This record gives sequence, C-alpha cells and structure tokens, in this order.
Amino acid sequence: MIPPRTPQIPVVVLAGFLGSGKTTLLNHLLRNREGTRIGVIVNDFGAIEIDAMTVSGQVGSTVSLGNGCLCCAVDASELDTFLETLTRPSARLDVIVIEASGLAEPQELVRMLLASDNPHILYGGLVEVVDAAEFDSTRRRHPELDRHLAVADLVVLNKTDRVGEAERKRLRATVAELSGPAAVISAVHGRIDPELLFDPALRPDHEDTVRQLTFEDLLREEAPDGHEGHEEHLHAAYESVDFTSDIPMDPRRFMEFLDSRPDGLYRIKGFADFGAGDRDNTYALHAVGRFLRFVPRAWGRGEQRLTQLVMIGAGIDAEALLAGLAACRADEPALDESADAVERGMWGVLRYVQQEADPVDVQEAALEA
Repeated sequence: MIPPRTPQIPVVVLAGFLGSGKTTLLNHLLRNREGTRIGVIVNDFGAIEIDAMTVSGQVGSTVSLGNGCLCCAVDASELDTFLETLTRPSARLDVIVIEASGLAEPQELVRMLLASDNPHILYGGLVEVVDAAEFDSTRRRHPELDRHLAVADLVVLNKTDRVGEAERKRLRATVAELSGPAAVISAVHGRIDPELLFDPALRPDHEDTVRQLTFEDLLREEAPDGHEGHEEHLHAAYESVDFTSDIPMDPRRFMEFLDSRPDGLYRIKGFADFGAGDRDNTYALHAVGRFLRFVPRAWGRGEQRLTQLVMIGAGIDAEALLAGLAACRADEPALDESADAVERGMWGVLRYVQQEADPVDVQEAALEA
C-alpha cells in the first residue's frame, strides 16, 4: 500500500518561565541519557553545565558535549537551519531537545516544528516546567502561563520539595485543570525519568576500550553508583502499561479508542496489525499528548503478526486501558464484507499517515483547541 519511511528523530520542546527549572531538567537528561545521543538547541549556553574538559570541539554556535550530545545556541529564525544540521546522518542523534527561552511562546515553537519541511523530524511533545513554589505569583505576573499549560503534552510540577503536602495537592489539581488531558508529573530538581521523553538507544554508545573521559562521566563523578541522590524511584512518578495481541485490531474501534484516550496518558508507542485492513503492512504508532502519527512498514518474511503497544502516563487506569484495547480486537471480517467496506475502515488510520505536503490536521486542531 504505502512505502515505509526512514526513521524520524523526535524533537521535544522544553518550556517554562524563568526559574522554573528547565535547565536543571535538561542537565538531568544529559546526565542520565544511558547512551542516547541527544541534540540540544538552546537560546543561551549560560547555565548548561559544560566543563571545558568535556567540550571536544566548537564550530560557530554548535558545541559537541561528547558521546553524541550536541548543543546549538540559536534564535527562532535559525531553527530550521540547525534542525537540518542535527538531522544529518553523520550526527547520529536519537532525540533533539529544544530548550525555549523563559519568555518564549512555546505554542509558536510547536507550530514551527509541525510546519517544518524537514522529513527527518517528528514532534516529540511540549514539556512545560512549572515552579511549584512560585506558581501563583508567576501566574499573576504572566497570565499567559494558563495558555502555555493548555497546549502542553506533559507538565512537570517542579520544586515540590519547597511546598507542603496540602499545597502540592492544590497545585497539582490546579495545573491538571489548566492543562486538560496532559500528564502531570511532580519532580524535585527536575529529576524525571528520561524514558518519559525518549526511548533508550538500542545500540551501545561506547565500546569496552580505553576512551576519553566524557561529559556524562564527569557529571556522574559525585555518584559512583550511577544515581543522583534520590533518583532510585523516578519510575514511581508514572506508569507504563504493555499490551500485546495476536488478533488484528479493528481500525474503526482502535481509532475510537485513540480519540478518547484518557487524561494523563502521555505517550503511546508500538505497532498495530490491522489484518484485512492492510495485509501488507504493520503500522508503527507514535502518539504524544494530542499528536498522533502512523508509519506503515512492510511485514518481514516469517514475522509474527502482532499488535504490541506501550502506554506511558500519570494517574492512568491500567485495567481500563487494557480492557479498552481488548475490545478493539477483531476476528477476520465476515465473508460477505466487501473490499470497499474493509478499505473504508482504514480511512481513520490513513488520515494520520504523513503524506507529501501533509497539512497535519490533527496537530493544528490540537493547537487551536
């Protein structure tokens, strides 16, 4: 049916007002990337912890942080140029993180990404970092914060160690109300599990040979056991639910499930088998917040035909999700079901397969909501 596309690099937008803890969270991701090659685009290098010993080279406004981490200082007008640089095969990046200026309009950055002609990128979500201790005063000074939260895919309620339990619950409820379906994660010092934002690299980042001391090594020096302080239980902040089925999914029911997915379900990833809807292809699924994309790929010779999904979120009902997906399974269509009826069943899926000059209706609708 549709030829498979080359893998795309997810681009995550990290936003939040001055002092919310964006850079602290970014440094945490760089410390704990576990071999993932990260490209970072920021407005200012100022607070990013770059030790002179760890910088392996600098050209213009691009700094190599070692082991595949790159950092670019840009303004919005240069975004496409640097995305083109970072998505070249020679960069070998797995994910790109854009740290927006504290006074930036994250919605505009997201629009730029969705309107980009770069075929090598995929929207990875808008992460809004909120300072729990200063939330009310920040809203008074910057009422546009409500608008920023409304378009976020994930909200990190940061610095929760600076408020009491009752205040934390109040803030979380307020943030959840303002951010609608977005997942809300509480954090201290920006410490969230990197797997919320990107998948670990499947290939090793280094070999067991003598190598130069890297950026990641230096940042881990104070924690010989490989952990930063109280990070042993970062996974407790969110839930991961796995679903596998050897029965094809009914495309209509499956799209109804995706369209009504519950609040707090931040990411869905995996592959869907639509059986008679498309016997030639399995469909890779990438959903983050309200963004959804399918990418068809031809079945391999002898490959077992399965639907395999991983759902990640906060405050989600695992049993309800599994029951909802189980209800989407379908036996083979009735013998009298016409080919046209089977094809029509796939229309909802194909709407989210990127075509040339795709207007990306779903993202625009999400941003305008």
